[in-house]
Amino acid sequence: MFSARGLTRLSKSGYARCRWVYSSLGSNSSVPLLEHPTHFRSRLQPSHEVLGCRVIYSWVSSALSSVGQQAQYQSREEQIDPFSLVADELSLLANRLRSMVVAEVPKLASAAEYFFKMGVEGKRFRPTVLLLMATALNLPMPRQQPHDAAVDTLAMELRVRQQCIAEITEMIHVASLLHDDVLDDADTRRGIGSLNYVMGNKLAVLAGDFLLSRACVALASLKNTEVVSLLAKVVEHLVTGETMQMTTSSDQRCSMDYYMQKTYYKTASLISNSCKSIALLAGQTSEVSVLAYDYGKNLGLAFQLIDDVLDFTGTSTSLGKGSLSDIRHGIVTAPILFAMEEFPELRDVVDEGFDNSANVDLALEYLGRSKGIERTRELAAKHASLASAAIDSFPENDDEDVQRSRRALVELTHRVINRTK
Repeated sequence: MFSARGLTRLSKSGYARCRWVYSSLGSNSSVPLLEHPTHFRSRLQPSHEVLGCRVIYSWVSSALSSVGQQAQYQSREEQIDPFSLVADELSLLANRLRSMVVAEVPKLASAAEYFFKMGVEGKRFRPTVLLLMATALNLPMPRQQPHDAAVDTLAMELRVRQQCIAEITEMIHVASLLHDDVLDDADTRRGIGSLNYVMGNKLAVLAGDFLLSRACVALASLKNTEVVSLLAKVVEHLVTGETMQMTTSSDQRCSMDYYMQKTYYKTASLISNSCKSIALLAGQTSEVSVLAYDYGKNLGLAFQLIDDVLDFTGTSTSLGKGSLSDIRHGIVTAPILFAMEEFPELRDVVDEGFDNSANVDLALEYLGRSKGIERTRELAAKHASLASAAIDSFPENDDEDVQRSRRALVELTHRVINRTK
């Protein structure tokens, strides 16, 4: 997969012991050392390790960083369009999703299908990741003969169950968008009027609740208690993350630890636990399931970090929503946190809040003079490298479809950190 195959293999044992590693981003950096797949070490919980292993192996960080750099030099022949690879399945999922969100009450039906209509489905990033992950983790099934109908049936049934995970994930994701837009008083989403702006807050909240209920019904149909538990936890994390964002103290608002924990809950938990669910349904070992989780977690964090950058550097047209929306809502993200390390006086501006447009302008001035954008991109790249390393740590499999899907998953890590919208 990578030209530095040996280096990648060298990093595996350290990667398995210590998955959350940041190499130094500067001597004054307050970025937390994040280590275990499910939690963060938080200032809120000094006696509880919310992200795990105490010992950090610096050489692992260097190895993983090198893996990421080597991945950037993949030959053009190896590069692949991840979305085209699953385009037919995405169309099938889109049609099924539209049928799943039909409601008896016309007004609720219109609201629930608002972001599932053709043309406004969004990038369908999460379903793409999950369909690729399903193929990347395919286990060979023993056949009695070349064309064994029973084996083919089992394979098809597994694929349908994994597609169901993609559908559930997308419904949970869209439900969270509907609720977020109400909380943020947003007026645009995906380049059109947000549902709360078009139909009102009450209907937007009910539509989100309806999507979550449909996701629960689909989840129950899988009859897998571990998967049910994982995705139920995701919903809890979404609520926890949003509450953390709404109820921060001054110290929490300016803490990178707190920010990263909130980001995991709001963004990375959904894709990471969905990737793990795909692995569990495929019958993979717990070790491989954790690798799938790690890929989703780090990809999700990289995605949100770039989102934070684009909130400052993008335009409303390119983003499909208002630019500078976070800071105008008083939400402090990674670029400002990094800028604050270089210019401690920015803390006073943050503490005053951004209701005053002059404070927004002053914060942007400090950000422009700092390396906040650059360091946020670097942090996103570190997570993208960790995601790539997780894929390369999957068990060997010479199947062409499996190899192609794994390359596509790695390609997605590059697209995430290089995107402009």
